[in-house]
Amino acid sequence: MKRSFLARLRSNGTGYIAGALLLLAGIPAYQTFVLAPLGYNTTLAAASTGNITTYLSWIGGHTLPFFLYRALIIFAFALLVSLPFTLFRVIVAQEIMGQEEREAEELAEDNYQAGADEENEEVAEGNEDEELEEDEEEVEEETGGMPPYAWRGKGFAVLAAWSGIIGLVTYIVGTVLATLYLSSISTNIASGATLAGTPRILLSVFTLLYNTVGVGLLALSTLFFGAIIARSGNKLWPTAWVVFGYIALAVAALFSGSAVSVASAPLSGQAPLTAPAILLFALWVLWLGVMLVRLKPEAPDKDEA
Repeated sequence: MKRSFLARLRSNGTGYIAGALLLLAGIPAYQTFVLAPLGYNTTLAAASTGNITTYLSWIGGHTLPFFLYRALIIFAFALLVSLPFTLFRVIVAQEIMGQEEREAEELAEDNYQAGADEENEEVAEGNEDEELEEDEEEVEEETGGMPPYAWRGKGFAVLAAWSGIIGLVTYIVGTVLATLYLSSISTNIASGATLAGTPRILLSVFTLLYNTVGVGLLALSTLFFGAIIARSGNKLWPTAWVVFGYIALAVAALFSGSAVSVASAPLSGQAPLTAPAILLFALWVLWLGVMLVRLKPEAPDKDEA
């Protein structure tokens, strides 16, 4: 991998580690040591059974802690916005490297059989390599270190990248809207009161936006990313990446189950599978971040040294 591309991957990996640690440790710690003593867990359990007014009443009395809690969630997912296209670039780069290795092996075999033509072929390939290097330098800034049109023939990877980015943005936007709306209507809500029709509809819409549409798109993204990596297996990927691909499939399964469950009861806010899905997703992201940070550049050719 080119050093500029590698530096960008490492930088992104650091952000993913920070976001994953927030989801795994920071947010649960805040919920345990700050919100729980204020009665948040009790009201959340009541909301999951349909008693939404008790939850709204609690928010009205603890607006600042609630805002900080949601801000941590939003910030954690905001750190992951570039993840789908980063993973897409890694997959494309790995497939290109694998293709180049196969072509080099085929070329060596052809040269061995060609015999007398070997020297002429090497000269021609050398000229072609020089021309390709010049072209790559010209487009490197435009393509982010990737070859031009690297997406061609990789429809599932493109779909995974776009569904992932749209899912993350939808989750963030939905969480922001739901937080603002919950804060605005909670000021005059008394525990046990009857919630009017319009607020119930809007709360359901916001919940469906981030916990069904957003999470559902993330499920689709992790499914395709995991399938792409698992399909190639050790022929193309190191073992750690292959395991990473299979974990992506598990994340997709949990996300799918969570999205469907929330869709059936949107006023509950989340489903039993939501928390385990987010935690496994955070572990998956942490794994990716660590692997990106630990990436090393290719050894330079002897001619470049």
